[in-house]
Amino acid sequence: MAYKYLVIVESPAKAKTIEKYLGKNYKVVASLGHIRDLPKSKMGVDVESNYEPHYISIRGKGDIIKDLKKHAKKAEKVFLAADPDREGEAIAWHLSFLLGLDIEDKNRVVFNEITKEAVKGAFKEPRSINMDLVDSQQARRILDRLVGYTISPILWKKVKKGLSAGRVQSVALKLIIDRENEITAFKPEEYWSIGGNFKKAAKKFKANFYGIDGKKMDLKNTEDVQKVIKKIKSKDFEVTKVTKKERKRNPAVPFTTSSLQQEAARKLNFRTRKTMMVAQQLYEGIALGRGGSVGLITYMRTDSTRIADSAKEEAAEFIINQYGKEYSATTFKKTKNAQGSQDAHEAIRPSSVLRTPEEIEKYLNKDQLKLYKLIWSRLVASQMTPAVFDTMRVDLVQNGVQFRANGQKIKFAGFTKVYIEGNDEGTEEKDNILPDMEQGDIVKSVDIEPKQHFTQPPARFTEATLIRSLEENGVGRPSTYAPTLETIQRRYYVKLESKRFEPTELGSIVNTMIVEFFPQIVDIHFTADMEQQLDFVEEGKENWVDVIDRFYKPFAIEVAKAEEGIEKIQIKDEPAGFDCELCGHPMVIKLGRYGKFYACSNFPECRNTKAIVKEIGVTCPVCKEGQVIERKSKKNRIFYGCDKYPGCEFVSWDKPVGRDCPKCQHYLVEKKLKGGKQVICSSCDYKEAVQK
Repeated sequence: MAYKYLVIVESPAKAKTIEKYLGKNYKVVASLGHIRDLPKSKMGVDVESNYEPHYISIRGKGDIIKDLKKHAKKAEKVFLAADPDREGEAIAWHLSFLLGLDIEDKNRVVFNEITKEAVKGAFKEPRSINMDLVDSQQARRILDRLVGYTISPILWKKVKKGLSAGRVQSVALKLIIDRENEITAFKPEEYWSIGGNFKKAAKKFKANFYGIDGKKMDLKNTEDVQKVIKKIKSKDFEVTKVTKKERKRNPAVPFTTSSLQQEAARKLNFRTRKTMMVAQQLYEGIALGRGGSVGLITYMRTDSTRIADSAKEEAAEFIINQYGKEYSATTFKKTKNAQGSQDAHEAIRPSSVLRTPEEIEKYLNKDQLKLYKLIWSRLVASQMTPAVFDTMRVDLVQNGVQFRANGQKIKFAGFTKVYIEGNDEGTEEKDNILPDMEQGDIVKSVDIEPKQHFTQPPARFTEATLIRSLEENGVGRPSTYAPTLETIQRRYYVKLESKRFEPTELGSIVNTMIVEFFPQIVDIHFTADMEQQLDFVEEGKENWVDVIDRFYKPFAIEVAKAEEGIEKIQIKDEPAGFDCELCGHPMVIKLGRYGKFYACSNFPECRNTKAIVKEIGVTCPVCKEGQVIERKSKKNRIFYGCDKYPGCEFVSWDKPVGRDCPKCQHYLVEKKLKGGKQVICSSCDYKEAVQK
């Protein structure tokens, strides 16, 4: 098929979506990501010659490069339409080098969303390759290579093979270990609270002890509690003060990459990698029946919260039509060519709010629909008016003892009609309506209940809270978070237990070594400053060679000291407590690439190894002989099986509880639900009460 123009994008899905918008004169092909990079086998950076990178064609991309060159020869003009960020600009630059294109030629096409209007509009205004963006990407790549390929060999030599170090991953690991040290060092402190149930007429409400004689009082022990209880002489409390206010709550801004990753983790239970994979699918295009493929969201790697005027106007019109004028934060104004305007630094939003989740539900799979609904709702809510609450605070006093009740009810739903932002505690604001009370009223106490508490240590990081901490500290950028979290788990520096990060012994060893010998690498302020300097390179305010030079010269001195100062660390084997069934020698616990395992101490003469399994104290409900053990699937999901496998093939995703169903005599299992855990029958419909 003849064509005049060749367009090169990264992925086949993206190519397929935009080819139908451009017509028969255009041929759209995919490079499948980067086609040139630094070599894997060596540093690939000439430190003595201004950090000159030595790029090579990526192994396995030979046929793709041949095809691209063949297509380029046939075309009158080649357009480079990689993603609108540093990585995309670098891909375009590498392509122009391999295809012999003029770097000054206006052949770079950028669009923030893959819709007909956006794509066609972008091709009307191509530009030349932005070398500031390219230099910024090169600087990051070279910095990471200098750190990784300098520290990693030291770790290999001094600790064990297969280890690695990196700028962002080392900071992430240190944050996790610092948090673990805080938890270990934490000493709980006792404190008490006194809650009370009160009633006015037939209406009951709750209030909590505030203080004595108008002064707030902390209850540190039982003696403090008894002093308060002894002062309460009757059930009658006087209402001494009623404060009524109106409170407004503004909607959250549209999603950035990190806020999307955090909210998808909280609300959808998505891992970071999954969020980015599904977002990529929505961005590159989904086939919507006869209408063909269309990109449903804007580019998903961004730290901007702005949205284009055209998107604001479309959202305003939708909100007014759907919910009413009082719900729209902006007045809808029709402008010329609104749909064609583009902003390369936008938040993540639907390419059109008119494509509601309900309308396109049948074209999306379950995960795509969940994430699209989240992005769509957040954008619409961000353009709506604040929610308004009526709040009421009531002070109740008897003999100087003061209780305080707080209540609220929603007066105007505003943006909450569409979306409420999640939080890391998983709680949402709820109405707590108090009865009408006036100063001087008398209310009755129903019961007064003291409760003992202990202060809690800080919680371990989840994926969402770790990303938030990295972002707040200015470490890394949107595109780095998912691969960073993946790397520290793959290297077995940390493990996820109950969706929270715990450092491993290996992670602690590596962190201790880096903190001692490469303090700049794990210094949060230094790393954040480096990110800012890379941004300055992107803006044309800094020279990339100067940025790297300022980092590398002191770093090279640290490396020389580390080579001499680090002593070889021997990770000792632990006794397993039983003998090898093959040769009789003691078994030991070794630390491998994927964690700890049992191995024979007579290695290499005996190569017997065993996985370390966790018994749950339940006899196998099928064979009645083996023990049920906790196992992990290839995707790291916990399941349960009989230790007599393959003799017994019992497996279950749900944990057996060791009891039989009173209704049908099949075994009972523990099912995890949002409200807690529930015991159900593995065969019939028998259920037991939810255990909180």
